[in-house]
Amino acid sequence: AILGPPEVNITSCPNCINVTIKLPSSHFRDRGKLLSLIDIYEELDYDITLKSVDGEHKRPRQKTTEEVFSAVIEDLYPSRNYCVSVLVTASLNKHALPSPWRCVTAGSETRPGYHEVAVAGAVCVSLVIAAVLKCVHAAGFILPKFSLPQTLV
Repeated sequence: AILGPPEVNITSCPNCINVTIKLPSSHFRDRGKLLSLIDIYEELDYDITLKSVDGEHKRPRQKTTEEVFSAVIEDLYPSRNYCVSVLVTASLNKHALPSPWRCVTAGSETRPGYHEVAVAGAVCVSLVIAAVLKCVHAAGFILPKFSLPQTLV
């Protein structure tokens, strides 16, 4: 029997993509109940192939014991388009069809509100520096702008 293509959905996250995989259904029945591939094989292997402008990269083979599961592919370039295809095989059955390619653009690192946080941070740092300089000046470490006449010293 050929293990049909899994169902694949992908969403973007900052510098990564999240791949949700649903195992293909089996055609085997036991007492009228349709068996899942996990019922039959207990554990399955899956290979994710990642395609981008750099070419195709096969990710290391992983194992699953779940019907629906996720994998996160990290360290991607933000705002670049990536496509994935997933192949599910069993140790006893290497005959399988890969999923159709699914594509998404990896999210950028900048989250909503990031700009405001950066501006607030810069303002705080400026205030701290100003306060430190004021204290140092008051303590007399920075010379006053004018010098006192010799007679008053």
